[in-house]
Amino acid sequence: MFTEYKNLPDNSRVWVYQANRELTQEEIEYISAKALLFIDNWTRHGDDLKGSFTIKYNQFLVLAVDESFNNVSGCSIDASVHFVQQLEKELTLDFTDKMNITFKDGDIINLVKLADFQTYAQAKKITGETIVFNNMVNTKAAFEKEWEVPAKNSWHQRFLA
Repeated sequence: MFTEYKNLPDNSRVWVYQANRELTQEEIEYISAKALLFIDNWTRHGDDLKGSFTIKYNQFLVLAVDESFNNVSGCSIDASVHFVQQLEKELTLDFTDKMNITFKDGDIINLVKLADFQTYAQAKKITGETIVFNNMVNTKAAFEKEWEVPAKNSWHQRFLA
């Protein structure tokens, strides 16, 4: 059952998927329509889930579930992963490569492989103040406060010189 993202409680569970490139406006509209349909039919062993999604910076798809309404199960999580994998096939995108790292340079979002991120950090092209995207956050509150943070405040800090 779809609900507006802003109406979900802060303890809602989230999954952040980052695309390997910026999405076009047409792709955003397509993903939004597909996500709405998916969430309206998303269930846990036949029970409705109250969920939502948001798209940030034309590159990040965030799925969310209000677990105070109904908890997700392994099967419902698998269904969401299959939904994202289907989007990948239909749009020739990669949302699931965990070796891609994103960071900001001013208003520009850069996506690099983990090895390149490490190289940039050692060369001090990326510092503790560089804004990174911590896609490992798992609640709405964490997403809103800890997703877009200086590298020194994220798991990325282990790569800093």
